[in-house]
Amino acid sequence: MVRAAVLPAVNAPLTITEIDLPEPGPGQVRIRLAAAGVCHSDLSLSNGTLRQPAPAVLGHEGAGTVTAVGPDVTSVALGDRVVLNWAPSCGDCHFCGLAEPWLCVNSGLAANAPYATTADGTELYPGLGTAAFAEETVVPARAALPLPDGVPLADAALLGCAVLTGWGAVHHSARVRAGESVAVFGVGGVGLATIQAARIAGAAAIVAVDVSPAKEELARAAGATDFVTAGEDTARQIRKLTGGVGTDAAVECVGRADTIRTAWSATRRGGRTTVVGIGGQEQQVTFSALELFYFGRTLSGCVYGNSDPARDLPVIAGHVRSGALDLSQLVTDRIGLDGIPAAFDAMLAGKGGRSLVVF
Repeated sequence: MVRAAVLPAVNAPLTITEIDLPEPGPGQVRIRLAAAGVCHSDLSLSNGTLRQPAPAVLGHEGAGTVTAVGPDVTSVALGDRVVLNWAPSCGDCHFCGLAEPWLCVNSGLAANAPYATTADGTELYPGLGTAAFAEETVVPARAALPLPDGVPLADAALLGCAVLTGWGAVHHSARVRAGESVAVFGVGGVGLATIQAARIAGAAAIVAVDVSPAKEELARAAGATDFVTAGEDTARQIRKLTGGVGTDAAVECVGRADTIRTAWSATRRGGRTTVVGIGGQEQQVTFSALELFYFGRTLSGCVYGNSDPARDLPVIAGHVRSGALDLSQLVTDRIGLDGIPAAFDAMLAGKGGRSLVVF
């Protein structure tokens, strides 16, 4: 039996309980978790903003050690340190054929199949196919990425979502170049990773934006040169900080219509606005036909940082080893499984960076 945080139903409180985890089948591996990050997507899955069959074990940002491998697994071996990949690409669909694995149509299949049971035999679904809010999990082998040497295993959990997303938003979507200016909206785990990625890219000015003034210290420690407390005149303040023109790039990490609209307005003519935050269907963003033409900006969605984890993980690990990317700087709370509800509450209140469940 394995201890896990179980979501009995959408909008129900999490329950810490023992679950029965089977041995891995063909193409699967069993992983003993070292740590799991608490991401806003987990909150969205728990409250129904994002679809998730229930009952389920949530958690998708994790790292650990392979304890068993099923038949036909060749990509990892017993004892390997791995990072969970919650969106493993199939390699065969239309988008994989276009070298866009972040859009793979089959990446979410594992989330729709039961993977474990409760003590009374009730089937459980794995949140985003990974179920990292548990001492151990079983996932498809392609969802286990070998962790390069020199990266602490617990902190490596952050690579599985926050860092790959923030890194990719800067380097693959916004394509920030040295000397450019960047605005980052939302200073949570992903936002802090985005700020660090912008600093590594050589951005000359990095403006962090958040509703909480208390986030300024975190933002500046990550590399922000300026901080703006979100309000009605946020875009104007950012333009004032950038000579009246706006930033070359803006990355929205919140997923709210008003924040997306503000990020767009804070971007210079001809600049790039990247939306990383996941909002609900009720969040409607509007633009006039004239402004789309006149400002010549590019507005783009960004899924999982538009990243190919197998390609990007070794690059990011190199920055971790060099000290340029500080994973521990993203973490404001290290908790146990029973601390996840409080971590959800902190996110709703806009407090802190990433909470990390350490096993």
